[in-house]
Amino acid sequence: MQTVKILTVVFPLLLCVSSANADWARFRGPNGTGVSESELPVSWTPTQNVAWKTALPGPGVSSPIVVGDRIFVTCYSGYGLERQNPGDIKDLVRHLVCVDSKSGKKLWQKDIAATQPEDPYSGIGVVAHGYASHTPVSDGEMVYVFFGKSGAYAFDLDGKQIWHATIGSESDPWKWGSSSSPVVHDDLVIVTAAAESQAIVGLDKKTGKEVWRQEASGLDGMWGTPALVKSASGQTDLVMSVAKEMWGIDPSSGQLRWFCTATGADQTHSSPIAANDTVYAFTGRGGGSVAVTAGGKGDVTESHVKWNGTDSTRFASPVAHGERLYLVASGVASVIDADSGKRIKQVRLRGGSGGGGGRGGGSDYGSPVIAGDKLYYVNGKGEAFVFELGDDLQQLSVNLVTTDGESFGGTPAISDKRMYLRSDKNLYCVADSGVEVVANASKDLIASVEEPDAGEGPRGGGRRGPGGGPGGRGGRFDPAAMFKQQDTNNDEKLSKDEVQGPMADRFAEIDKDGDEAISLQEFQDGLRSMFRGGGRGGRGGGGGGGRRGGPGSDNDSRPKRPQRPEMVS
Repeated sequence: MQTVKILTVVFPLLLCVSSANADWARFRGPNGTGVSESELPVSWTPTQNVAWKTALPGPGVSSPIVVGDRIFVTCYSGYGLERQNPGDIKDLVRHLVCVDSKSGKKLWQKDIAATQPEDPYSGIGVVAHGYASHTPVSDGEMVYVFFGKSGAYAFDLDGKQIWHATIGSESDPWKWGSSSSPVVHDDLVIVTAAAESQAIVGLDKKTGKEVWRQEASGLDGMWGTPALVKSASGQTDLVMSVAKEMWGIDPSSGQLRWFCTATGADQTHSSPIAANDTVYAFTGRGGGSVAVTAGGKGDVTESHVKWNGTDSTRFASPVAHGERLYLVASGVASVIDADSGKRIKQVRLRGGSGGGGGRGGGSDYGSPVIAGDKLYYVNGKGEAFVFELGDDLQQLSVNLVTTDGESFGGTPAISDKRMYLRSDKNLYCVADSGVEVVANASKDLIASVEEPDAGEGPRGGGRRGPGGGPGGRGGRFDPAAMFKQQDTNNDEKLSKDEVQGPMADRFAEIDKDGDEAISLQEFQDGLRSMFRGGGRGGRGGGGGGGRRGGPGSDNDSRPKRPQRPEMVS
């Protein structure tokens, strides 16, 4: 087994690019760039250029990784598979599955009972992504997984457990769970436990022993995965996109080297990417984007921020190639000039079934990836859109691996001219079979797929969302569908007994007319207020104010912690 990493010069950006047969050993491949030299098919259907599919033991929105001839992916089962009947939380089990990359044969599976208490399957966040959101990471010898309150685990490639480490048992104020994936640096596995302990933790990768821990309240509302960036001085920074700021951390100690004011978002769902010594971050909810030169010390806002942009994503992370950045949000693909942050082109995703985030767009939990000279993006319905890279961003095809109404929340993994996709039910391999497939051969299949109404889909939950729960059309965030699912007596109002999740604690506030019931309009208004929030404290302070039920609120019972990690002395 050999891991090959090649630094490829792509003028003017220097990217960590996966060679055609290299491992894809973490979230979005080498250093999270989402870029591979592999050439992939442009078109496929469920019966053409799909080499194999393998059943998974449960749903999840984590992404597969590839190490040599093995694929690793996480799932969950036992609880949280249906919104109206989630089951007993004590039965929640997480799984690490190992599959042969060439044949699709399952080699082994490890089952890990959840440490209790867990966040319940209710409200907005957990229902959307479930209990298997963190992508594994491997150093080529072991595979490391993070299961939130259940901790971090290390297994050898044959499935033997090497160690287990407890990271934290707290809940974020919204009880949305966590999703930041672990990364490996030198002899450390670095885990971002924003929800579990407001901490970044460095573990010895051989023993699981805690080497360092840095706690910071500024991690609240952060669900992305950090990137490792080498600055012009040669030092490596662990860069994190957090609420309204970017942090550059010493990965050997967890101490903060530098920080800067970044975007306007008080939550960050996507992950930053690095090219040369520049880090790019795009946030959702209108927060915009930022480019920051890594390095420096202390507050580098005035000296290191290259540009601030207005383009935002929802959950998907961007990808870089040459002088361009590519991103997808709400059914729209955008081309951004990496040097200035100016938008060059926007195009609608064409040929999809619609719903979820715009015409033809679907939901965007997964992120775009680049293979060769093509951009690939898979939405929540498994509709894979393929584009020619360039300022025109010409769409070449839209494809399906299945017509069974499965939900797709992970990002594809690419290795050895193969692309691996996970749904809530199966793992798929897309590869060139040598038979020519007509462009857009899946288009008629997409049009023929019938979508069940909410509440009439598989397992009684409507079309399943990315986390295994009902997501309305294509797993999108659909307040009306959520309202209908909670309205168990179908009287078009929600009583105190029917309201679930964080909204239950705010019933009186949301019930504007005081009639002891929440209407659909009140429900939608309540969701908006939860997402907007009250903001954080100033740049130097803790999280003052904050949204009700969020950081700094009376409902936040966690210990008071500093806004940022300890500064390097």
